[in-house]
Amino acid sequence: MKKYIFATLPICLGILCLVTKGLIGDELKADGTIVERNFFLIPLSYLFFLSGIISFLFVAILSRKTNIAN
Repeated sequence: MKKYIFATLPICLGILCLVTKGLIGDELKADGTIVERNFFLIPLSYLFFLSGIISFLFVAILSRKTNIAN
């Protein structure tokens, strides 16, 4: 199961980015504009999720091939 740590770490980082974005929040100015100081965390979390899913699939396929070969 240690091999899946490499795959779950980016997914956990993606969740952490979204939680951080939610906790910090946005600011509404008097003229009605929204100031999102940490908007970059949303696409960054998507990249972490995508890389975690791809690495999870890669590790799962490789481990299945080694189990079949043995």
